[in-house]
Amino acid sequence: MNFLKKLISYPLSILYYILFFSILLVFHPLQWLGFNLGGYSGHKVVVDYLNFCLTKSLYVLGIRLKFINKQNLPEGVPLIFVSNHQNLNDIPPIFWFLRKYHPKFVSKIELEKGIPSVSYNLSKGGSVLIDRKDAKQALKALSNFGSYIEETKRSAVIFPEGTRSKNGVPKRFSENGLKILIKKTPSSYVVPMTINNSWKLLENGYWPLTTFLKITFEIHEPIKSDSMPFNELFKKMEKVIKDAVVV
Repeated sequence: MNFLKKLISYPLSILYYILFFSILLVFHPLQWLGFNLGGYSGHKVVVDYLNFCLTKSLYVLGIRLKFINKQNLPEGVPLIFVSNHQNLNDIPPIFWFLRKYHPKFVSKIELEKGIPSVSYNLSKGGSVLIDRKDAKQALKALSNFGSYIEETKRSAVIFPEGTRSKNGVPKRFSENGLKILIKKTPSSYVVPMTINNSWKLLENGYWPLTTFLKITFEIHEPIKSDSMPFNELFKKMEKVIKDAVVV
């Protein structure tokens, strides 16, 4: 059975990659049109459907996605979604499932150029690009990003591990980025989120991709950012996320 599953994964991986890169190429000029003709709103509509298509493309691999949200998330206030990170493919479903909250990502500056659709969206859509080698730049960018989230009442998505877990076991959470965001968004809520099974998609590397997985995204109870000291909030948030990870 495992042999048959791996054998099938080769043609399915080819089909997925063709579809994935075709979506990026098609939506790049559409984003440009949306942004230049419709401003933020026009661009967001295109980005929403970009991520819808990228999310649905995973079904070619037999991937089942489940988004679990039993919480009543507050509206009209900035939200900071904090999650473990297992795979680059975590991002399109988060964009799509949370589109109501206008999610903006904390991303590395290397993604600013060179990737069709992705780089344009990160540069024009309100996300923040930080240089991990330049603490001064990162601090200023995160501070400005926090002010933007507070003013617009949109949401931020941050992965405090800093890099993706290759075996599903969460890495150490870094508090610096979240601490700056909370400082600049006094009216915000921190929303813990746990991702499970996404890492298995790249269990064999990028070739072939693992097929027929069930990947879940689970939203936990939001925490008012100023309801407790930061250190206490951080420990609570980290525990909630990690306790829900299944390896």
